[in-house]
Amino acid sequence: MLQHLVSILEILSSFTPRFEKQFFTCTFVLFTIFYMLQNFKSNKKYYLSTMALAGPVVISQLGHTLVQTADTMIVGHFAGTIPLAAVSLVHSVFMVVLIIGIGIAYGLTPLIAQENGRHNIKECAKLLSNSFWLNIVSAILLFLFVFYGSMYAMQHADQDPEVVETAKPYLLILSLSILPLMVFNTFKQFAEGLGFTKQAMNITIWGNVLNVVIAVILVKGMFGIEPMGVRGVGIATLIDRILMMIVMAWYVLSSKNFKLYIDHFSIKFIDFSRVKKILKIGGPVAMQYVFEIGAFAGAALIAGKIGAVEQASHQTAITLAAMTYMMASGIASAATIKVGNAYGNKNFFRLQKFATVSYHLVLVFMIVCAIIFALFNQYLPYIITKDQEVVMMASQLLIIAGMFQLFDGTQVVGLGTLRGMGDVNIPTFITFFAYWIIGLPVAYYLGIEMKIGVKGIWYGLTLGLLTSSILLYFRYRYMIQKKLPRNQILVNG
Repeated sequence: MLQHLVSILEILSSFTPRFEKQFFTCTFVLFTIFYMLQNFKSNKKYYLSTMALAGPVVISQLGHTLVQTADTMIVGHFAGTIPLAAVSLVHSVFMVVLIIGIGIAYGLTPLIAQENGRHNIKECAKLLSNSFWLNIVSAILLFLFVFYGSMYAMQHADQDPEVVETAKPYLLILSLSILPLMVFNTFKQFAEGLGFTKQAMNITIWGNVLNVVIAVILVKGMFGIEPMGVRGVGIATLIDRILMMIVMAWYVLSSKNFKLYIDHFSIKFIDFSRVKKILKIGGPVAMQYVFEIGAFAGAALIAGKIGAVEQASHQTAITLAAMTYMMASGIASAATIKVGNAYGNKNFFRLQKFATVSYHLVLVFMIVCAIIFALFNQYLPYIITKDQEVVMMASQLLIIAGMFQLFDGTQVVGLGTLRGMGDVNIPTFITFFAYWIIGLPVAYYLGIEMKIGVKGIWYGLTLGLLTSSILLYFRYRYMIQKKLPRNQILVNG
């Protein structure tokens, strides 16, 4: 059966953006938009409220990816294929570590949203204090893990020796940026939990602009500076994250928007019961990130076993796909905040409404992104690299990426909705099952054993995302039925 499925996928992915593909895709888009318009009038305030909150979060979330995207673009254009493969290798190893930290920091957001829904200002302040120290300790531990663990893993992952040697200094410098990034996320997640999302967006935008400028100067060796290659993008990222930390902390601690909360904030206040409370959500969220990002990291390592060109092509395509994923992630974060706030004040009608419109919005976003990937698959890789062999292979992967956009978007919104309800343990198991029991083994089998190559790896990832999306939606429906009497459950909720 698996061979038949692969054959079907091969046929579909072999299509360049022809009329048939455009017709069916556009028809699906129009149907989805028409469905939303039918429900827009009755749900108008929920759509507008979610979009107003999600917009800045999307840009802010996108910022984390754009840092890596900028690194990849600069290295791809100015350094060559081996350095580009080195960046891919570092990101595959480092992202797993980094995402643990981001997940732990994210544990603060639904708690702040819930407590703010209960108008518990003092508790919000105490949670911020304990999150601050938790994130600092986590950053130190993660740095040690990278220094002693990731370096070793990278050297023994059956990768090109030249790629590994090029990657080492970049990984070390990136690991130093964990601490400022974790402190930045402490104040960012606090502000977003209260519904203030534009400020983090603005800081992220200016931070990314600065990162690109510094990276180009250091990589190329401008203004009398000796060219640093891959090391240069690492230094630029470190400087960028230090400055973002300072500005974000200053904003939260000095702004009138947070005065009532900061009046009760004390950096000396440490309560292990609240640390445990944050970890109870942040820990599983971190593992959810690890299982998903780890699967893509594993895919990069599998691609590296095939060859440097395949690994560079994977990195090129996944970098582009990651940008669209962050759009969905932003909507998911907005869903967490809105659902968490409604859950905190026990307004289950609003909870269902916000969950429903979040699913609608992510469907439209990801369908549009899928169309862009399908129509411009032969041109988009040039954003990352000029290597013709890499561009050709990456363009084929973008067609497959268009296939899994919907699954990727709906699964992350499902996770966000469930986090807002405080449900994180079962979703964590679902992500593990979908990515590591189904997705990655199938990716290895198709890519290596069946010798389909890097396209086979992406077919396996697509299957994992589909599994996660379906199971998380059913989990959401189960939680709604568990919390509410049947006559209060929205038909389309």
